[in-house]
Amino acid sequence: MGRAGFDIVRSTNNRGGVDDFLPFEATMRAARAAGLPVGDYIDEVMNGTPGATRSTIDALRALGVFAAGPDTVLEIGPGSGRYLEKTMKECSPGRYEIYETAAPWAEYLVNTFKVIARPTTDCSLAPTPDSSVDLVQAHKVFNTVTFLSASRYFFEMARVTRPGGRIVFDVMTETCLDPATMRAWVAKGGDGHDSYPAAMPRQTCVDLFATLGCALEASFLAPVGFASTEVLVFAKEA
Repeated sequence: MGRAGFDIVRSTNNRGGVDDFLPFEATMRAARAAGLPVGDYIDEVMNGTPGATRSTIDALRALGVFAAGPDTVLEIGPGSGRYLEKTMKECSPGRYEIYETAAPWAEYLVNTFKVIARPTTDCSLAPTPDSSVDLVQAHKVFNTVTFLSASRYFFEMARVTRPGGRIVFDVMTETCLDPATMRAWVAKGGDGHDSYPAAMPRQTCVDLFATLGCALEASFLAPVGFASTEVLVFAKEA
């Protein structure tokens, strides 16, 4: 291999990504074959949780997240766009930024929904200015990455949110990890996916965001396969 100009090295990129466990072409083909929109196919067939995306959006609406008509939305890891599509219908933002590591999905979302894809580097939202976003969200993202990756994003999310804006994301807190659920993860989710599923202490999130001027407004559980994840809603001080 060396004579041909190649070296064999151990990969240091163990983050995984939506392009690994949600391949674009295969997922789109399967959704078409099932006669379902891709978002519904992922909820109903792949995850076995029909209506999961809709129920989360409905809960956010009931909490008033969309009531102020956020004009600028930023989403980390939108993947197939199932939350993105429903969010756009709720509040019709003038600008919707995405940070998506899977190039095929990012291109699909740009072409389909006319969103703005930002470059993804080192858990940073650097292309987005300080205090410029009304609603920052991430769904089914932070239970798939490492603790430090999630933590870096948390600081960035608080930075880009404008005073009075909202931050919405879900994490797999201790509320979601009772002994029976842990047993189920070991039995059914033993293969894992790099860091997935990744746990995050609830109070750690609450305390950190409090130091960043963001107060916890509400929380609720959302299904993730046979288990659950906790959605946290923060408001940045005006």
